[in-house]
Amino acid sequence: MLRVVFHAPTPEALDRARRNLLNFRVADPEAELVIIANAGAVSAALANPDPDTDAALLVCRRTLANAGITNQRQLAETDSAVVEIARRQAEGWQYIRS
Repeated sequence: MLRVVFHAPTPEALDRARRNLLNFRVADPEAELVIIANAGAVSAALANPDPDTDAALLVCRRTLANAGITNQRQLAETDSAVVEIARRQAEGWQYIRS
């Protein structure tokens, strides 16, 4: 089974990651897929809900803290996007920069 991390550091990357995740899901329904958002993509994720992909989305707590914003939508969080990406790669996940 494929396990893929889509990294989204910008609003545009988040849009691409969401589309890529949906396309990937159609092509390989068994794949384990996650979008990890940091930097500008976190504000975009909070401002623009996507019911088709939000369940697969992790937002970076460090970005939230550094930007002084709260996760009012209660999206899943990770302490550090870069650490989460590195950890998953060490576990065999494939990395795609969106």
